[in-house]
Amino acid sequence: MRVRFVTPQGRVVEAEGEPGIPLLEVAQAAGMPLEGTCEGQMACSTCHVIVAAEWFARLPEATEDEEDMLDLAAGVQRTSRLSCQIVLSEELDGLEVRVPVESRDMSVI
Repeated sequence: MRVRFVTPQGRVVEAEGEPGIPLLEVAQAAGMPLEGTCEGQMACSTCHVIVAAEWFARLPEATEDEEDMLDLAAGVQRTSRLSCQIVLSEELDGLEVRVPVESRDMSVI
């Protein structure tokens, strides 16, 4: 599965992932600054991404818990999602997401 990440600087990073894994894992493996502090438990918003508009409708709807966490994220937009809650599938091959300017991975020095 191919995923395109657009960095805050506008650089496009192509990555590969297997169906069934969270987008957060692909992002971290590709060096994106998404911390994922809660390790996918929806207790933080450090894996917030902005999904390209043409892909947003293809995703399952966000749960109420995810929406609550997005309320805490900086730079939220209409197509914002938590990358820990997007599970790769064949239908998402080619998915494009933008990493918000506010993203930081404090676990990397």
